[in-house]
Amino acid sequence: MNITITGKELKATEAIKEYVEKKLTRIEKYYADESIDVNVTIKKETVTTNTAEMYVSVRGLSYKAVTEDKDLYACIDKDIDILEGQIRKSKAKREKMQKDASIKQMNFDGVGEKVVENEVVKSLSYEIKPISIDDAKLKLQERKGNVFYTFVNVDTGKVNVIFKLKDSNNYGLVEPEA
Repeated sequence: MNITITGKELKATEAIKEYVEKKLTRIEKYYADESIDVNVTIKKETVTTNTAEMYVSVRGLSYKAVTEDKDLYACIDKDIDILEGQIRKSKAKREKMQKDASIKQMNFDGVGEKVVENEVVKSLSYEIKPISIDDAKLKLQERKGNVFYTFVNVDTGKVNVIFKLKDSNNYGLVEPEA
């Protein structure tokens, strides 16, 4: 862990440096074998107010905490609490994303297949753009095997569905009433 402590209008004593290093072990446990850069700036704002700013950089991620208090040690404690919360939240979010991605990559084809009736077994999604009825008919013809096409009617601004009638070359149109 690379720690830089800077004092502005306040001297960073050995006691403060040791206290910061001791408290930063709470952050270090989240990134055990990685290089962590920590910049700590301590300031005396007013006669009774001190400020501690901590910036932590690890693996291209940055975390920041800034607090004010009468007691500088209390500022450092608060900053560590804030940073630990940010890191914990970030790690949990990344782990959840990795877990979700790994589930999506799993192949379930043919595993425990059961025939299910009256259930939605396939879902399609596409962007609905405002187009004319004639253009919607052409889009439906392009999509071989599809029996309907949903679109926003450019004339009315409402969602319509065009569909191919069975056993003919004609089309039907579904329009909302009001």
